[in-house]
This record gives sequence, structure tokens and C-alpha cells, in this order.
Amino acid sequence: MNSQIPHLRKTPTSSQLIVKGKPFLMLAGELHNSSLSSPSYMRSILPNMKDMHMNTLLGSVTWEMIEPVEGSFDFSVLDQVILDCREFDIHLVLLWFGSFKNALSTYAPGWVKKDVKRFPRVHTLEAGGVRKTLELVSPFCEEGWKADAKAFAALMKHLKEFDGEHSTVVMVQVENETGLLGDSRDRSRVADELFKKPVPDDVMSHLQSKFDEDIHPLFKKRFPKLKNHVSGTVTWEEVFGKGVDAEEMFMANAFSKYVGHVAAAGKTEYPIPLYTNVWLNFDDPSTLDLQGLPVVVGGGAKAGIYPSGGAVPHTMDLWKLHTPALDFISPDLYFHDYEQVCQQYTHQNQPLFIPEQRRDERGARRIWLAYASYCAMGCSPFGIDSLPASESPITKHYALLESVSNIVLDVKATRPQEMKGFYFDELSDTQAEKPWIFTLGNFELTIERAFVFGKAGPGAGMVIHQGEGKFLLVGWGFQVTFRSTDPKATFTGILYSEEKSVDKETGKLRTEKVMNGDETRSGSFYIMPNEDPDYGGFPIAVTIPCRTMIAECTAYSVVEEEDDF
Repeated sequence: MNSQIPHLRKTPTSSQLIVKGKPFLMLAGELHNSSLSSPSYMRSILPNMKDMHMNTLLGSVTWEMIEPVEGSFDFSVLDQVILDCREFDIHLVLLWFGSFKNALSTYAPGWVKKDVKRFPRVHTLEAGGVRKTLELVSPFCEEGWKADAKAFAALMKHLKEFDGEHSTVVMVQVENETGLLGDSRDRSRVADELFKKPVPDDVMSHLQSKFDEDIHPLFKKRFPKLKNHVSGTVTWEEVFGKGVDAEEMFMANAFSKYVGHVAAAGKTEYPIPLYTNVWLNFDDPSTLDLQGLPVVVGGGAKAGIYPSGGAVPHTMDLWKLHTPALDFISPDLYFHDYEQVCQQYTHQNQPLFIPEQRRDERGARRIWLAYASYCAMGCSPFGIDSLPASESPITKHYALLESVSNIVLDVKATRPQEMKGFYFDELSDTQAEKPWIFTLGNFELTIERAFVFGKAGPGAGMVIHQGEGKFLLVGWGFQVTFRSTDPKATFTGILYSEEKSVDKETGKLRTEKVMNGDETRSGSFYIMPNEDPDYGGFPIAVTIPCRTMIAECTAYSVVEEEDDF
């Protein structure tokens, strides 16, 4: 493979995106669905995206747009958008809306939609056994995946020719939130016949061989007796149980094979990173971060309420079997427990990329967890182009991340276990709050909300162990207490601390102030304050507002002998 085109490079715990030969941290945002279809609109919003410190935009390229007539391709709109983004030094992740977008085929061209003989539809059963035809191409349709694969291959070939020397486009998403809504499986005659047949040997062999060590824990939890079955003789219901679970796995097998064919065709033409995204399910609604919103926005607890057959955690291993051309699978993460989903989608060191998430302050704070603790290649708040940079919470977070991006990339490549992220939402009057506790080097770090005399504010950031007790602190609204992990230590404190900034020319840290006294509570903990600390009426301004939001702090401990007391 040409090492100059965008590609992934393995790290100790994940992978990094390499662009033009160098590691690249995507400070990304996803555009509204139709934005990329208009070059004039795109030109109008690019300055705002730069002001928001975006270096990557996600936008859709649709099958109906590039192949309105079968066999006739038009890339003129896409080419102009690429040229304009290149001028602003903004990279693109293209979202291929081919056969599937949000569990429908609404972006397929008219010649596909109208020909149900060649491209048969999925059918579902409604209440009373009423059959319903969906605007969804059947995943069992060979003509469907062949036509989609041909179009996707044409797109990737064109990208190689038009952009291969520039790497404006760094990745491509294959389809979007694939699956079936309204039922747990297709009820067409073809699907009925296939569902009665034994589970394919390659599926059983793959899942059983991975079961003891590599299988996703949520698959094992759902199907603990998988290894008891003999391959080649058992049906979907005999392996996965009667009802929704078997039907979901059956559809996952079909959709993943379909997407696998499409992805492989594109990868052959231009082997830059490919992935697909996921509309998440939930098993326990109490884990959702809804803030008063109805449970339905959480994605669904039953296949068919969320897209049946999509690459949710318990179907992910089946998806990986059929989609070797995909480099990873990504969660669209809005209302789920953020860290739990990061854990689920970094299983077996899969690289993490979050292609859709909230664009509000609550979402922005959580990106620090993804970038630092889970080595995310990027996060991408959705609908970013309709929000002015001056009003966007993302602007402040991305500006700070941009300033330390070289440091973050170096740590990810060499010692990712030495970097941790965290956040604090607005203080709750009803929920007890736990500190974040990490062991880095020879110290246990307790990270709490920044102390003020009034009401403590929200915060977010990361901490990086630089060796020998020296820590880089980035962010605001938190404080760090150090404790030696040496059981013989009788005292732990702060030896030295400095406020830092980043030289824009060199990317190196430089010292702004030497910090002590109130800023370290006389050595008891280091505080990274908010922009506007609440003094609660206290007349002495003990806590200073944050300035650079970067500090370097060296912890130390002492071990005393009996005669030292």
C-alpha cells in the first residue's frame, strides 16, 4: 500500500490515522445531511468551521447524486467541494449514503427505487399480520449489492485520481446506520426460506472459535451456550433462541455481507480507511443520559425499534466476519453512557472514532474522555454547520485540543496508558458525585471538581504522565490530588508547578508562570480553575480564573525512617 495515502498505523492499544506521512488528530464535525450537495453553501460555511478549530468535516456523498442514470457518473459537485475544503486546509470524511441510510434506502437513485423486480424490497408484518413494503432494498438482493458496489468503486476510483496526491479525503464511511426498523426481520418469501436453513458454517466456526477469548462480552452474555451447538445442523432459532434474538442475528448476517461486498469493491480501488457507523441499542434504560427526554431517543431496547441487523455490540463479531475491508466500526453516541460505549467499541483494540455525537456543552465535555482515555482518532458533533463558532461550545474545547495535539499524538503512539480524560457536568443537587481516580506512574491521582467558595462549575480535561512524577494538566474546572503508591511513603506533595502555554510556531510548551501558594493550596492539590469561579460572596479572590488551561506539575513523596519522626 502507498504509505503516502491516508492509512492506519498500529499503536500499543489502538491505531492512529496517518495523513501525508504524519499522525493526524481529527477535530471533526458532521454536517447536516444535505450540506455537501451544494458547493456554494459549503464555501459559505468553511470560514465558520475554521473559526471553530475544525480540521475535518464529515459530509454525505449519495448514490442518487453521483449515478442518477445507471452507468453514468457525475462527480462535479463533489470535486468542487473537495477543492474548496483543500483551500481552507480542511479534510473530509465522506459518508457513502448508498443502499442504506438510517435503515432505509431513501438515497438510492430512482432507477433502483422504481425497479422492485430487480431490486426487491424488505417486507415487515404490522399488527394483525398486515404486510408492509418498506423503502428498503432487501439485503438478500445480489443485484442490489452489485449495483451499490459498482457505484462505490467508481467513487473510490475517482477519489484516488482526483485527490490521491492531496489526501483531502482521509476516510470514507460505508452506508449509514444500517438495519431494519419496524420489525426484527424481513418477512419476504426469500427471507422466510433462508431463515429456516441452518446457520452457515462460516458463521458458526467464526463465532465458536472466538468465543473463549476474543468474542465481545455482550455477545457472550446474550448467547452463553453458543459452543454447545454443532455447526451445519442447527437453525438460527436453535442457536440464538426463538424470537427477536435469532431474527436480529439473521439480519445482521445479511446486512453485513451486503455491506462487506460494497466495502471490498471500494477498498480495491483506493485503500484508504473505511468504516461503518451504528445506531445504538440499549439493554438498561437507566444507563441513558436523557435529562428528561423520552426513552425512545435512546435508540431502543428491542431489535426493530433500533435497526435490526446493525453492528451493535452483540452483533459486532458477526459484522467483522463479513466486512474485512472495513477498518473499524463506529458508534453514533448521543444519549448512552459515554464511557461504556467507548469501552464497547474499543474491544480487542479496535480504533475509536465517534462519527456522530451531541454538539452541546454536555457533548463537548465528553470528548476529552474519548481522545485521552480511549485514544479516539476523532469525535464529530452532528449538525455543526448550523451553529456559529462564537456560540458553539465545541470552539473552546477544540481550540485547546488543537494547541496540544502534537503532544497528544505522541503519547497515543508510544505510551497511551499514561493519558486519561475526564469531565464534570453541571453540579447536581440530587446525585452523589464520585471523583475520577487514576494510577499513573508511581502516583494515584484523584481528580475532583475545582474548589470554589460558591457553587462549583463544570469542567473537563486530561492528564498526561510525562515520567518521574511530572504531569501535564490540560483543561479547566478540576483539581488534582496526588498520593504515592509506595506503601512506605509518609508524605506526598507537589514539588514544583508551572502554568504553561504552547508556542504556535514550534508546538513546544513554554512557561508562563511559576505556581504555588493559593494555586496549589500550599502544595496539597493543583487546581485548574474555571473561567469565572463563583466566590459565593467570599470577599477574598483566592481562586484565580483560568488563563492558558495548561499546567505542568511535579509530584513527590518521601519515605521516613523511625528516627526521622
